[in-house]
Amino acid sequence: MPPVDGKLIGKVALVTGAGRGIGKAIATGYAAAGAAVCCVARTQSEIDHTVAEIRSNCGTTISAQADVTDYASVVQAFDAATRNLGGVDIVVLNAGGNYDDSRDIECGSPEQWADTVQVNLIGSYHTAHVAIPHLKTRGGGKIIAIGSGIGHRGRPGESAYASAKAGLSMLVRVLAQELWQHNISVNELIPGPVLTERVAQTLADRPDSVFKIDSEWIKTPKEVVPLALFLATQPDKGPTGQTFSLMRRDP
Repeated sequence: MPPVDGKLIGKVALVTGAGRGIGKAIATGYAAAGAAVCCVARTQSEIDHTVAEIRSNCGTTISAQADVTDYASVVQAFDAATRNLGGVDIVVLNAGGNYDDSRDIECGSPEQWADTVQVNLIGSYHTAHVAIPHLKTRGGGKIIAIGSGIGHRGRPGESAYASAKAGLSMLVRVLAQELWQHNISVNELIPGPVLTERVAQTLADRPDSVFKIDSEWIKTPKEVVPLALFLATQPDKGPTGQTFSLMRRDP
């Protein structure tokens, strides 16, 4: 099947956490819009499925196994994208997770807290750090960070994830200030509640979860794609350092 609208023809996107959920949806959505996509994740079998789906629809894609907490493996992923796809124009900082299973800070595990910050914040920093020279080589580009409303307002029992996403939100703003003159825009996309495996588990474990709020829009991963496409298709001197949210209330 040819690209749905061709908005991203000629562009190369690298998406972390592309093996499932939001990352997989964005990777397949970008490919459908004409981009060549480098699908990055820790689990090779998961990105193999994403790559197979894109190729079955005549899209151009490669896989690059990498753990964003391992800087060297992120370097290798970008090198693979440049070697096989010609460069990188769009980078989606999507890889993340919440490894802190405590209900409050006092009873939590310092190791799990640190692991959560490592993947969500340090992993995003690693990816952005490696991306910058690649984007400069192309004369500009886009960095899109998948944030969270929890990073703006907090939530009891979610201190690690909230702190990591709050740090990511500030990283977006500082990167935008540093990179605007290179035609690189950096923005935060807050999906709000999305019915991923993690959310399904939260619904089972915590009946009082935010995901039970009647007024909120609980999306499928594919329903995040239009906003991700919007950000990827803005002018090089378009919005930067901004937060775009799909939530029905303030993030």
